[in-house]
Amino acid sequence: MNWLYRVLIFGAISFSSCKKDNNDSPVKPLDFGPVQVSLNGVHYTKPEYDVNRKPRLVFKFTQPVLKESVASAISFKDAASQAIPFTTALQNADSVIVVEPSANLDYYKRYQVTVSALLKSASNGRLLSNVSASFVTSIDSSRKFPLISEEALLDSVQKRTFKYFWDLAHPVSGMIRERNTDANTYTSGGTGFGIMAIVAAIHRGFITRNQGLQRLETMVSFLKNTVDTYHGAFPHWFNGQTGKTIPFSANDNGADIVETSFLVQGLLTARQYFDGVGAAEVQLREDINTIVDRVEWDWFRKNNEDVLYWHWSPNPANGWVMNMQVKGWNECLITYILAASSKTHTIPREVYDIGWASSGGIKNGKTYYNYTLPLGPELGGPLFFSHYSFLGVNPNGLTDTYASYTTQARNHTLINYNYCVANPKNYYGYSDSVWGLTASDIQNGYQASSPTNDLGYIAPTAALSSFPYAPEQSMKALKFYYYVLGDKIWKEYGFVDAFSLHHEWFANTYLAIDQGPIIVMIENYRSGLLWDLLMSCPEIKAGLIKLGFDSPHL
Repeated sequence: MNWLYRVLIFGAISFSSCKKDNNDSPVKPLDFGPVQVSLNGVHYTKPEYDVNRKPRLVFKFTQPVLKESVASAISFKDAASQAIPFTTALQNADSVIVVEPSANLDYYKRYQVTVSALLKSASNGRLLSNVSASFVTSIDSSRKFPLISEEALLDSVQKRTFKYFWDLAHPVSGMIRERNTDANTYTSGGTGFGIMAIVAAIHRGFITRNQGLQRLETMVSFLKNTVDTYHGAFPHWFNGQTGKTIPFSANDNGADIVETSFLVQGLLTARQYFDGVGAAEVQLREDINTIVDRVEWDWFRKNNEDVLYWHWSPNPANGWVMNMQVKGWNECLITYILAASSKTHTIPREVYDIGWASSGGIKNGKTYYNYTLPLGPELGGPLFFSHYSFLGVNPNGLTDTYASYTTQARNHTLINYNYCVANPKNYYGYSDSVWGLTASDIQNGYQASSPTNDLGYIAPTAALSSFPYAPEQSMKALKFYYYVLGDKIWKEYGFVDAFSLHHEWFANTYLAIDQGPIIVMIENYRSGLLWDLLMSCPEIKAGLIKLGFDSPHL
């Protein structure tokens, strides 16, 4: 066979081996991608909430998938990366994968289903990108505790919240911790709130009058004789054993006139409550007067300016360096009332009008959610603005040049409530049962939450301390917090400081300045006790009149 013949024969064989009919041609691998994901029949675009416990996820692809690759390509896990058993089914000529959990999922838990690049097309093509769907199952709405009357529920909340102030008080001085997780830092303002909580606890029968008196004797003696003061004013924080100042910040290492006012508010309330003729109660009143009378409110005008300044440092290099004026509207109305009420270091009315009220600049007058807000920032600010000063000052019927404080407190509360119901940021969980933005711990920090600074965190103190202003709305929130969320937020010292259903986060902390208003304002709602006591102080009456207030309680 010559060479030409060999070439022709070889070419024919080669051509014959490459040429096949269409049915036998090799299949080129086709890469593919997801077209759509749906969860319970709804197109999935972002993490979903309130999902049923047996959801159905459907993944649609541009090409049929290789059946043998499905099992290894899909993962179904919870937030702790625990694998969840699941089933799969193929539909639409194998271009659709249906995924369902094998059993009911847990309540209120995050899950994620992922289809990875291990998935192959029927032609052995690559999945161009992973595809996932994340969701949170619904809350268990069953009642966590037996149903009790509303009065019994309020008793239970006050009693358990009081344990924070009674059980965690410093064993030597009786001072109140800043928060439950810090046994070293004690707080002036929180101690003032704790004193008012003790009075409420005696009234409710949680402790005896003698137990409360003994505790207050210890506290007042420590405040009078041991805690560092600066021109009579107390620091924000101090050591509960030694009374030495703990700096709140580098320059805030001396007097805090606002925290001092919260403390004095509590002391005056206790003085009015312990009105007996026995030697112990007489001495307690005298010691409280000594503490109150030596606060140099006028010093905090800083060279007789027509405004009060929040901080003063004893360090000559610092002094007034923080330069923070106490101006409204915020939580500090009580500071000006007490300064005007002082029998030893008072301030004139113009300091209130020019400083606190900014010569009328304090006014708002806008309407939000159909409620007109007399004073303050856009949408009212955090709710503690309407709590701290009114633990003792009764806003009902209280008026001055600038506002009706009945209207201010109620409308501020209802604006905050309606904002949460409207939920413009679409945070999961906000509703007419889950509302209230105020200062509290949040995940990885502390924040003064408000409608203009809403990060998705609800503080129980916001709604519960608003009982005097919006009782129906507050009771609805209380019942939801207790009966539905009780397994998550009702703990040893009452409701934890804050939570977020959207971020799936629940605090493990309690703050004195959040727990105190719960007890006190619920008591004011029920009996008006703390309002009646502080408003009975002759100097408070005189100070309110001096500043131009009118009230049926004067």
